[in-house]
Amino acid sequence: MADPSSRFNSLLSETEKVRGQNNETEPEPEPEPEPEPAACGEEGKKDFVRLVADLYYLWYRELAPVSPNDYATAQAYLDALTAPLAADRRDPGFSYLTTKAADDSRGATGAYVGFGFRYRCDNTACFFFSDVLQEGPAGDAGFLRGDEVIAIDTGNGFETIRQLADRNASTLELFGPSEAGVSRGFRVRKRTGEIVEADLVKRELDTPPLAVEPILLNRAGLSPIGYLNLRSFITSANDALDDAVSYFRDNNVTDLVIDLRYNGGGYLSVADRMLDLLGGLAAEGERSFWISHNDKQADLDQGAIFAPLPQSMSPLRIAFITTGGTASASELVINGLSPYIDVVLIGEDTLGKAVGQYAFDQSQLSAYAECDTRLRLVAFEIVNGEGNGGYYTGLVDSGRFTLCPAEDDVTRNWGDPLEASLTTALGWLNQGICSATTSAQHREVTRQRRLIPSEWKLMTLPDAPFGRSPFIQ
Repeated sequence: MADPSSRFNSLLSETEKVRGQNNETEPEPEPEPEPEPAACGEEGKKDFVRLVADLYYLWYRELAPVSPNDYATAQAYLDALTAPLAADRRDPGFSYLTTKAADDSRGATGAYVGFGFRYRCDNTACFFFSDVLQEGPAGDAGFLRGDEVIAIDTGNGFETIRQLADRNASTLELFGPSEAGVSRGFRVRKRTGEIVEADLVKRELDTPPLAVEPILLNRAGLSPIGYLNLRSFITSANDALDDAVSYFRDNNVTDLVIDLRYNGGGYLSVADRMLDLLGGLAAEGERSFWISHNDKQADLDQGAIFAPLPQSMSPLRIAFITTGGTASASELVINGLSPYIDVVLIGEDTLGKAVGQYAFDQSQLSAYAECDTRLRLVAFEIVNGEGNGGYYTGLVDSGRFTLCPAEDDVTRNWGDPLEASLTTALGWLNQGICSATTSAQHREVTRQRRLIPSEWKLMTLPDAPFGRSPFIQ
């Protein structure tokens, strides 16, 4: 097997060759024996999964003793292997199989094929746009967050959301496959009360990293509050973050609201940059995060140091808006800044992803040179500069963060001061208080809300750019 840098697309390329480290001087492990030649089908994928998991899986000693012959697909086999870690939420689906092309496009630009909206539904058969991509099909039709879909035409005329729910229509029927050219009709009640109809056609989309341009929220006698909504830690977010922080700094902003409510993560390199933009001046030279591997790969353990950038600012307080969809790199940034900046969580507890994956490509083994399978496997754990991590059931559940509970008010657009979560965040920044709670009862309600599937049996898939969750079309 090839050395680690080629096997998982290089740790240091993902973390921008984290400062203070030199990959060229690190000792490389002895090559591992390659498996017998095999086709790119499920059996070959299963062999590949087992080979990599035994070497790199963070908790390889706890993998279930299951036989690949008992599972029809490599993904089913991987799920069975990691089942003991899913039970306590250390790896509830964070390890998965994909393809190189799909993974690369999502990681760079959040690219996917779809209509360009995220939605929220509930058991009352309500269907709201919770986010709409700028310049996507839904955005071009004039739809916005807070607009309500009241009927969908899947090809045989409009059916109401209640009718679709009553007959348990599948998401595939509702929205069609993820293929360019797929069309659906949408009847939508705008927030103004106007009812409009539009035919949306799926196409390949890049995800704008910011849901809305950075906003200054003025307040009497004090510097403005900066509002930033980051969708995902994709590489295209770097310039957007630089520009946003420069804008806030130039307008004397010291208090921030950073909206990460749907941000399921992305690249560590982007998180590292965000840490430097927000904490580089306050904590220069201090460790921002550390990643550790299993005992077979301990020589890969390393971390990053806070270092100011030309665009860096000095926030005094940050209110992070979070939900059960806030995960991975989002949690890393909050956890990394917490020792140095006054932070609070607004909304609900985060998902709890204190680990990271590498990308292992099957084609990098000569026996599988023509295969396009990529294995995203949990291979390291993340802690902040003080060594605090292990937030497998959420940052608030770790006992180290204050939560100001608030609803995700999809009836109002991003940056609206009357939106429930933003109102609560502004209350904390302006008055320094909130109806804070870390009670077990609230945490359990939050956990149930995000784990109980809807009537359409949908589930969230964390740690992915905009197009991966089934609540996104």
